[in-house]
Amino acid sequence: MDQPFPGGAEPPESAQAATAPPSITRAARVMYVGAAASVIGIIVDLTTYSSLQNAIATRKRKNGQPLTHSQVVNLAHVEVVVLVVVGLIAAGVWIWLARSCLAGKSWARIVSTVLFAISTIGVFVSVGGGAVAAGGATRIYGFVVWIVGLIAIVLLWQRTSSDYFKGAPRY
Repeated sequence: MDQPFPGGAEPPESAQAATAPPSITRAARVMYVGAAASVIGIIVDLTTYSSLQNAIATRKRKNGQPLTHSQVVNLAHVEVVVLVVVGLIAAGVWIWLARSCLAGKSWARIVSTVLFAISTIGVFVSVGGGAVAAGGATRIYGFVVWIVGLIAIVLLWQRTSSDYFKGAPRY
């Protein structure tokens, strides 16, 4: 176990990160790539705005009537805002989990795994055509982000990573 720094109960985060095994530091780097990919995903979503509008235009109201042009535009704007907010939150979560894993917090590996499982379901729904408004570029990019998550999860569950999480302080 590491000795505490003079004058403090725990070493700063950078010192903890230096003691992390290579599998954890690689996982954290991959997670930072995931954060960048989430931000790039926002740009991909914005570039597919016209296909989003077309997908929304094919929807019908509950009474079977087609949506008006203003309804299509309004729904597209709402969906774009949601995509941007979700993308920014996703980037923040990637960074938060990367830092928490570097700090040896075992809950971060579990949360990462649960979020990856949810992402896996989302990718399969999207590829299967369940996501009505998702265009081809959005689906492909979602799969790329999923691959980044898969790499991070594999690194987080290696034996050296498990040993690190077992030996690191939990708080």
